Amino acid sequence: MATSLRLIFMGSPDFAIPALDALIDAGHRVVAVYSQPPRPAGRGHREAPCAVHAHADARSIPVHTPASLKNEAEHLAFAALAPDVAVVTAYGLILPQPILRVPKLGCINIHASLLPRWRGAAPIQRAILAGDDKTGVTIMRMDEGLDTGPMLMADTVPIGPETTAAELHDTLAALGAKLIVPALEELATGHLADHPQPHQGVTVAPKLRREEGRLDWGRPAAELERMLRALNPWPGTWFEQGGTRIKVLAGRVIASPPGIPPGTVLDDHLTLACGSGALRLTRLQRPGRDAMEAEAFLRGYPLSAGTRID
Repeated sequence: MATSLRLIFMGSPDFAIPALDALIDAGHRVVAVYSQPPRPAGRGHREAPCAVHAHADARSIPVHTPASLKNEAEHLAFAALAPDVAVVTAYGLILPQPILRVPKLGCINIHASLLPRWRGAAPIQRAILAGDDKTGVTIMRMDEGLDTGPMLMADTVPIGPETTAAELHDTLAALGAKLIVPALEELATGHLADHPQPHQGVTVAPKLRREEGRLDWGRPAAELERMLRALNPWPGTWFEQGGTRIKVLAGRVIASPPGIPPGTVLDDHLTLACGSGALRLTRLQRPGRDAMEAEAFLRGYPLSAGTRID
């Protein structure tokens, strides 16, 4: 019979929901969920719970939303729950030592990369931006560092030439849910050993910034195409023309003759010269409009061959 643990789950975005469901379905007793506090959302800017918070409410699990875990009152409240283990994935707050030492089996993190590559907040997007051909999920024991704790289990998935951040997000969320159940079983029965992360191959995946989505035509077309796959839907990829910010949702790399200034429209299919190669924009969106294919976009917003885009 599988071990049933008294468990605290700590997560905020929808990435964490498959793992929460898997733990419940495996028979673990989720005594509390910790999530980021509700924040203004939508046109009315009304406070709304994050995805995990709403999901836990629907499953009648008590939810805690502290803005910080640094004060003693939060330490005592966490300890009072008497967890065997805490499972953390995409929570958004640093866990201080008084929290880390409460669960008997530790705080176990589901991290969306093959550690030590891409420690930090945006491992999925950074892997695509860098042109990595694989990534995965690492189950690790947390310490006070940024994703520096010892590893317990990992599995790998490929990143294909057309893989988007949204697709990889869903794949890794499902993989994390698949791994965490056997990891906890082996941990509880003493059959899972810690393995320190290697010192070689460490990279950091900092939080995405809004300005990273600006398309600079002086960069290689292959880099810009990876941006389209990595940075949509947020922060989005865009260029400005005639005072209008135009989002670019998809495109593909095209061969281009050398010597053409970057940002030049090369043909009637919205192919733009880049620092090397060219990028054909295939799906775009103007402010206040629906996203559309390039052919329909050009009927309402002509960009003829020879036009220079800033």
